[in-house]
Amino acid sequence: MDKSTRREAIRQYKERKVPVGIFALRCLASGQAWVGASRNLDGQRNSSLFGLRLGSHRNKDMQAAWNAAGGESGFEFVILEQLEDEDLGPIGRDTWLKERERHWRAALDARSAI
Repeated sequence: MDKSTRREAIRQYKERKVPVGIFALRCLASGQAWVGASRNLDGQRNSSLFGLRLGSHRNKDMQAAWNAAGGESGFEFVILEQLEDEDLGPIGRDTWLKERERHWRAALDARSAI
């Protein structure tokens, strides 16, 4: 890969749109749900599943449900809502995330995913 191609690839990576929103991890067997907000839904999915697979997720209730459900086949990661308004500043984005996370936790009778 020459320098100009590499620079272009780096520029595109930095300019990509990172999905912001609310997610849920659900145990298919028990119906339990854990809801969280993330500024990077793709990264959050990878991080959550990685911790659960290793058996070292910081949410001990979720880890216990994961182990009891037989791992990844018994769980699903769902994007509940994604922020569409790209004009919100950092404070507006954080406020939106907090409000929507509270809404989804109440709607699904869920616990915090974090």
